[in-house]
Amino acid sequence: MATEQGQFCWYELMTTDAAAASDFYCTVIGWTAETAGPPGLDYKRLMMDGAPMCGLMRLPESLRAPGWRPSWIGHVAVDDVDAMVVRVRDAAGAIHREPTDIPGLGRFAVVADPQGAVFVLFQGLADRPLVSPAPEALGSVGWRELYATDWQAAFAFYEGLFGWTKGDAIDMGPMGTYQLFCTGAQPVGGLMNKVGSMPVPFWSFYFTVDDIKSATARVIAHGGTILRGPNEVPGGSWIVNCFDPQGAMFCLTAAR
Repeated sequence: MATEQGQFCWYELMTTDAAAASDFYCTVIGWTAETAGPPGLDYKRLMMDGAPMCGLMRLPESLRAPGWRPSWIGHVAVDDVDAMVVRVRDAAGAIHREPTDIPGLGRFAVVADPQGAVFVLFQGLADRPLVSPAPEALGSVGWRELYATDWQAAFAFYEGLFGWTKGDAIDMGPMGTYQLFCTGAQPVGGLMNKVGSMPVPFWSFYFTVDDIKSATARVIAHGGTILRGPNEVPGGSWIVNCFDPQGAMFCLTAAR
């Protein structure tokens, strides 16, 4: 599936123990890990049936000192990273890393929306078009969620940058509105206001597994923690929200 501007195209985990995290996710989700990246960088690509799904690397000391914790981060495809960084700054977003080349792959920048949720802008090489797995493929990201302080303002930011559109709005009762968003023809995620126990706004990602009960059992057996679920959601899918052993939040989803 070709990836167009404004669509999520890659996901990375930055963690305090890359080897342990790699073993955990490969066991829970079914990925295999292969070493990638330039010499000196302990970077792993996590694969499913030979197809790359996401990446994993050690959280640099330069980010630990300011208080960054292990977390997943999503990459959004853009045609011009440098121009988009200017637009992020003009829209009151933050730039955590200025545009930087990745030899042989493309160019990226680490940014945040005005409420602090971090994501990556990624520009692939012209002769290497970005390709994303089908959303229902095992091991792929099947859903994305933004927990914001003000989801309406957050949506306006992403709409202005990438042209995202709204899908259905779901009334969550005391938890407020859950707003679906589309980066193409179909909804690919949702936005909602975070609860008070969440310290900062952030993006969360749902990895597709074959069976939610078995995957949940593997999370627990291998040192992870269940935050909520498994729960059935509209449409018949099942989800569970988790923490890995290093403290990064992630979610799993499985078809009915």
